[in-house]
Amino acid sequence: MRSETYSTPGSVLLNLDIPAGEIAIQTADTDETRVELAPGSDSESALEIVQSARIELLKRGDGHEVVVEVPTRSGISISFSRGPDVRFGTPELRLRVTCPRGAALDIRTKSADVEARGEYGAVEMKTASGDLEIDETTGSARIKTASGDVQIERVGDALDVQSVSGDVDAGSVRGDVRAQLVSGDVAVRDAGGSVNANTVSGDQRFEAVQNGRVQLKAISGNVTVGVRRGAQVYVDANTVSGSTESELELGDAPGEDVPDTGRLVEILVKTVSGDVRIERAPAPVELTDRP
Repeated sequence: MRSETYSTPGSVLLNLDIPAGEIAIQTADTDETRVELAPGSDSESALEIVQSARIELLKRGDGHEVVVEVPTRSGISISFSRGPDVRFGTPELRLRVTCPRGAALDIRTKSADVEARGEYGAVEMKTASGDLEIDETTGSARIKTASGDVQIERVGDALDVQSVSGDVDAGSVRGDVRAQLVSGDVAVRDAGGSVNANTVSGDQRFEAVQNGRVQLKAISGNVTVGVRRGAQVYVDANTVSGSTESELELGDAPGEDVPDTGRLVEILVKTVSGDVRIERAPAPVELTDRP
């Protein structure tokens, strides 16, 4: 195992490139960043790639960038030192990072799973099949994945996700939501801004929207939208062979008992065979910053 501890006062960016294995990150009330990189097995190729990995601290203005970069290997590696060991591509590794609260993340993987506990700044991740799980970001989150699942409990700004077959599950998102998926499902419990989502066969569920334009398109996926009480609603829902239903009383003009809060939700939905449902949102989730 390789281990490094750096003094990182000020802003911190974690620049991590781990092809396969697992990445575990934890924030703490500290001005140090500790990195531990270990092989996922005791194979000779795994040990070699840990030793050849780049682990470095770079100065970035008033802050720091911590780089962990593992070279990608292709082909077949064979080791006989501990018995026959045949592996394809880059061996799996285990990366553990403890860093200051609010660190930004820039992560690239092929199949490594990422678990990030604590509070982070802006997050950007690209992966093929690795899953991503994050507690909280105070900034935006931009994620591209082929088949990896994405789970984020709280996003302090905008959420932008592109996926083929991975599912997206988000708690509260203070900014706008943009989701482009093929067969994966997308679910957001509380959306604070506008929403733009497109799926082919994946379902879309936005449990609570409260302001802005909600523009949703699907082929065979079902669409469900919950609207916060107190917002005026405009709905334009079209489906070819699916059904449409609403818990809200929809008419040509707002009801007399609807207060003018200045908040307008425009819901524009188009599906081919997917069902569309408009419902009342559950009790609101507090979106204020933590003390």
